[in-house]
Amino acid sequence: MKRTRQLKKIRGLLRWASVPGVCLTASSLWAAETNAPPAAPAPEKPMSAPEMFEGGAEAPNNWVEVSAGGLFGTGSQAQLQKARQTRSSGFGGIEDFHYQNALNKTTTLTMDGRALFDEHDYKIKLGIEKEKFGYLRVSYTQFRDWSNGNGGFDPASGNYYALAGHDALGLDRGKLVFEGGLTLENKPAVTFKYTHNFRSGEDSSTIWGSAHPALGVNQALSPSFYDLHEHSDNFQIDVTHTIKTTDFGAGFTYETGRLNDALKISQYPGEIISQNVTDRQDTSYDLLNAHAFTETWLKKNLMFSTGLAFSDLRSEFTGSRIYGSGFDVGYAPGALSGYGYNSLNGSTHLNEYVTDLNLFYKPTPHFSIVPSIRIQKENTDANALGSETLGSFSPAPFSASSNRGDLDVRERLDATYNGVTNWVFYARGEWDQGNGDLTASGGLIPMSGIGVAPIQQQTDDHRLFQKYSAGTRWYPLRGASLDFGGYYKRNEYDYDHNVDSTPNNSVTRYPGYLVMQSLQTYDGNVRLTLHPWSSVTLVSRYEYQLSDIDTKPDQISGLPSVQASTMTSHIVGQDASWSPWSRLSLQLGVNYVQSVTKTPASEVTQAILNARNNYWTATFSPSFVVDDRTDLKLTYFYYRAADYTDNSSAGVSYGAGGEEQSVTATLVRRINKNIRVSLKYGFFEGRDALYGGYANYTGQLVYTSLQYRF
Repeated sequence: MKRTRQLKKIRGLLRWASVPGVCLTASSLWAAETNAPPAAPAPEKPMSAPEMFEGGAEAPNNWVEVSAGGLFGTGSQAQLQKARQTRSSGFGGIEDFHYQNALNKTTTLTMDGRALFDEHDYKIKLGIEKEKFGYLRVSYTQFRDWSNGNGGFDPASGNYYALAGHDALGLDRGKLVFEGGLTLENKPAVTFKYTHNFRSGEDSSTIWGSAHPALGVNQALSPSFYDLHEHSDNFQIDVTHTIKTTDFGAGFTYETGRLNDALKISQYPGEIISQNVTDRQDTSYDLLNAHAFTETWLKKNLMFSTGLAFSDLRSEFTGSRIYGSGFDVGYAPGALSGYGYNSLNGSTHLNEYVTDLNLFYKPTPHFSIVPSIRIQKENTDANALGSETLGSFSPAPFSASSNRGDLDVRERLDATYNGVTNWVFYARGEWDQGNGDLTASGGLIPMSGIGVAPIQQQTDDHRLFQKYSAGTRWYPLRGASLDFGGYYKRNEYDYDHNVDSTPNNSVTRYPGYLVMQSLQTYDGNVRLTLHPWSSVTLVSRYEYQLSDIDTKPDQISGLPSVQASTMTSHIVGQDASWSPWSRLSLQLGVNYVQSVTKTPASEVTQAILNARNNYWTATFSPSFVVDDRTDLKLTYFYYRAADYTDNSSAGVSYGAGGEEQSVTATLVRRINKNIRVSLKYGFFEGRDALYGGYANYTGQLVYTSLQYRF
């Protein structure tokens, strides 16, 4: 009873403590009742050494990090730069910068930056955001992609065809973005975004020119590359709003751009008849897009959404294919020049309409179903005219035109069920039915009896796509899960060639003889995750794929139906992580892929071999906490593909015969809560049998950085 009276009295005092100007703590109230001295405040828990060097609860939110380093190597510098995606020399600058500050209780300013000189690697981002009002952001990023301009290697003659100077090709990519938005509470949200994209520089190409190896067989091994100059400007405005249970949205996009690109090919390098080919395409375009969506919760377990979009794309293009002693030269007749053209002018026009309808329904707490449908219609027309060239013959005018219409209806059904303890089941079905028609006329013309007549074509096509996926996740016991599933998909294409003027004995282009083609794939996969101990995680994966292509030609061709290709793939992976004690963690990953593509041609001629894509990779990465201030991380990576076959006596040698390995070590030292330094060393090695050792490299990276946090 005495205890009850004490509690009632305390509750009365608590009510009194709620009066403005009066503040009592629970400990003082209890002390007043029991005449005991107030309890001493609990002592603060001392920070551990790692917490102290990280700043503890008041860790700095801002930092600037400067760095310097260099990549140096022997062998193919271009291949080294492609593998490491960095310049093969010294570099340095501001690695990372971040600053944020609360201007007031509701407004935040942020700044981020990066500038690595000689790497063409820059980033700056400024932003200001006010809660329940809006935001403004502006950013600029730029970086460089490196590629190797290798041509090919002929094992029989020992000839290696590469770009002059053996330098890596650099392609700069950049983006400027300005965006803002109004996010007023209970008002429509309005956002605006302007984006400027660009690509400029050179990039490698898989299209090679012609060469004459010593064995006398003409093989396309000489190098070629793309000279790219592209830019676009995109303006986008969107409005979204919510009324009761429905979200609405609508938007408008306008984009304009220009692509001034050229494929530059070396023909017969090092020979008296050597020449260069510049295949240039200059395209300017304007794209207009309008779109809208709705999303409505009809019931707590039933949601319906819609989407609509319309696009109008118009483009104009010019182009030429010119042979000469150098690149980017004017047209001049030449006895050794192949088919070319100049003064090409043309235009294209595309209209696209898209409708999406989706329904989410959850009839029971454990079962959900999502049916959806997508309807897409496209209309395209194009026309072009130019001047055709061949050797020393006088140029001849040509023209071409085409138009195409497509209608595709795609349905999809997703279902998920988790009503069985420790089990989750899912299934998906996808179907697509499409119809199209193509009418084309014109094209290149015969010159001095060489070549074929302009084409006249009218083709109807019917497309059918279907894919069925299913899988489950099972938790058989604590610390273990098993995922297994698979899918089957099939594409069918049927063609009706109502008009086709190409003769069946044409040696320069195929006639319209295909009337059916089907592609199908079977896939099965399994994934096992184990946690036998709290410090150990094991993940095992296996996937099997079987794909084939069946082709049926027109009876008039006299050719039988054939299984054009079969691809079989096995993918095996194993990952493991182990933390034997608090200072040490180990991670290991191994992956193996075996893939073979067979074609009937490989049984007829030695010039075409079965394609193989067999390789394996291994990664080992231990991390060690040396002391409270110092961390050390090591990484070893190995890659091996042994698919290369010397087929130079019959055709071009393909296949990967690559081997790469790298070792990196990174040491991080925290001087105090504001300053940390890091040192990184890397060793890299690469071998490639396809290029006869000319693409081999050995490289070393030395890198250091200093970070100041404030």
